[in-house]
Amino acid sequence: MATPAQWLAGARPRTLPAAVAPVLVGTGTAIALDGFRPLPAVLALVVALALQVAVNYANDYSDGRRGTDADRVGPMRLVGSGAAPARQVLVAAGLAFAVAGIAGLALAALSSWWLVLVGAVCMVAAWTYTGGPLPYGYRALGEVFVFVFFGPVAVVGTTFVQTRTLPALAWAVSVPIGLLIVAILVVNNLRDIAGDAAVGKRTLAVLLGERATRFTFVGLFVVAFAVVAAVGVTRPWALLGLLAAPLAVPPARTVLSGGRGPTLIGALQGTGLLTLATGVLLGAGLALSG
Repeated sequence: MATPAQWLAGARPRTLPAAVAPVLVGTGTAIALDGFRPLPAVLALVVALALQVAVNYANDYSDGRRGTDADRVGPMRLVGSGAAPARQVLVAAGLAFAVAGIAGLALAALSSWWLVLVGAVCMVAAWTYTGGPLPYGYRALGEVFVFVFFGPVAVVGTTFVQTRTLPALAWAVSVPIGLLIVAILVVNNLRDIAGDAAVGKRTLAVLLGERATRFTFVGLFVVAFAVVAAVGVTRPWALLGLLAAPLAVPPARTVLSGGRGPTLIGALQGTGLLTLATGVLLGAGLALSG
């Protein structure tokens, strides 16, 4: 039986900034547009966190069943390590999906029922990342889906449930957050590139190779902060988001210097911290620009 500490590790708490940052930025946008509503904002955060935990357990289950996690470089996986039976991890994923679904229904009741469809699509995307007969995470599409769902869907969706609008500002600020979260996936896949290639998991990193993946990782940082600067032309307080840029230096240095395997775990953690800090500062800057 897995210990509580192992179940917590299986939920991958270090990935949670990817759930929190878009909600902070979407809420900051709502405040800027004088449409802040606290209850929908909180429910949006619950949905985001629950979906992130759900996709983490679902990924653990699916990769464990396929044998992808048999020889890991990164943190332990419940199924792959044998710490927990696959069925238990599947139940944990189901419970997290249920929490997201209940909170999502409440959110739809407070805003618009078409969000039920959006929520259903998000759940399907979360499961089919590594689950089902055609997992898109095994076909170099993970980065595309991560950008769409953690960028525009999460940020614009958070703004919509509070303001009932789909403003251009929300679309614009969804880009840097989406790109930074893609960077988390890129460095994660760079760390696992040898193991993924060995088991036939064709991530973007496997297709591009190490050198191009390393430059892609840093390029995502450059474009993300360039977009923040562009938003700052019309919303000067949004430039607060640039204060997070120095946090990009350590992970970028590690990746560009050729770090491999366990060395990249620090870069992954640093990218998560960068994403959260950018979400906090950009969200605060947007709120102050109202």
